[in-house]
Amino acid sequence: MTAFRTATGLDEIKALAGADLGRTDWLEITQDRVDTFADATGDHQWIHTDPERAATGPFGATIAHGYLTLSLIIPLFNQLLAVRGTSMSVNYGLDRVRFPHPVKVGAKIRLHGVVESVEEVRNNGVETRLAFTVEVEGSDKPACAAQAIYRHYA
Repeated sequence: MTAFRTATGLDEIKALAGADLGRTDWLEITQDRVDTFADATGDHQWIHTDPERAATGPFGATIAHGYLTLSLIIPLFNQLLAVRGTSMSVNYGLDRVRFPHPVKVGAKIRLHGVVESVEEVRNNGVETRLAFTVEVEGSDKPACAAQAIYRHYA
């Protein structure tokens, strides 16, 4: 899928301050994705990787790792915004990450993004702070709420 919006150059990025970037398409969380993440991270806790045991556990099914949910912000964000006309863009970090609701295997998630602020930084760059909410289809509580910080340089 192509991004809903494109910002070309620092001036267009600055103009995004306060913008609601909208929501992505829904993405189904599969057991295969959870198992692959478990293999990559070495986190094979049964609530993630043992569907039979998890069926009798606190969530009634296997659930995605919180960090898997967080990592999916990256490909989902690409549906919301494409940045062009810069020499480099970097992920500068995260603030206020929370996981209020589990994501059961088979559930669908999507990303909602809001550009909270854009400020100039040294070396001819801008820093964007984005409020991200990973929504779970059918739930009033988000799976993840995080503030992401990116830097873009001319």
